[in-house]
Amino acid sequence: MSPEIDPYLVQDMPYYRAVADEVELYEAAYSVRMPMMLKGPTGCGKTRFVEYMAWKLGKPLITVACNEDMTASDLVGRFLLDASGTRWQDGPLAIAARFGAICYLDEVVEARQDTTVVIHPLTDARRVLPLEKKGELVQAHPDFQMVISYNPGYQSLMKDLKQSTKQRFGALDFSYPAHDIETEIVAHETRVGVEIAGKLVSIAERARNLKGHGLDEGISTRMLIYAGSLITRGVAPLAACRMTLVRPITDDPDMRDALDAAVSTFF
Repeated sequence: MSPEIDPYLVQDMPYYRAVADEVELYEAAYSVRMPMMLKGPTGCGKTRFVEYMAWKLGKPLITVACNEDMTASDLVGRFLLDASGTRWQDGPLAIAARFGAICYLDEVVEARQDTTVVIHPLTDARRVLPLEKKGELVQAHPDFQMVISYNPGYQSLMKDLKQSTKQRFGALDFSYPAHDIETEIVAHETRVGVEIAGKLVSIAERARNLKGHGLDEGISTRMLIYAGSLITRGVAPLAACRMTLVRPITDDPDMRDALDAAVSTFF
């Protein structure tokens, strides 16, 4: 492994609870270096899944949190000025392509479409990255793989992937796990008892039923882990749930009252 890429190795095994055959499907996709798209609501485990697969495959993982101000240069690299003149600095995508990492673009629809098109030559049979400002064509390392994720619930006419991008990827759908599995995850991650973890999941399930009826997004597994972590620290369950499950997702007084009532049902 190259020294440039060593810091991106996932050293410790991340906890990931498989819910179906997603691990086997991803391994098969990586074996042929198929670019992958992970689709699902926020906080359902997409990023943890990528971290787990990078660890399982023994490959470095370079993660980029996409945003609307991100430019193509932020991905591929740029010339910088220093005391000795100008020098080229590779961006995260160029580093991954050169040295054989998995490059994970998180919430890719947040990036401008004129930025995301730079991944096209890497996600077809060419597997190359043109560095136009440098006049170099980087041939992707045999271990390189491209992975992107996004939340379909946030799609709009202004924020969606082009078909020319989507059709370069295989896709895995993620959602919130079934009750028993999500309870197991929350209990494992927070060390709360199974009974409390189950109550937290039940609260989340009620809130998710309100999506589109006053809530833009339901309570995520990540938020349940926040709540469980506070309860483990001795915070009263009612206060922990209000702080981590109710207040972050809505400012509407009526919706807050409805969610507070759901919390009170279980705690």
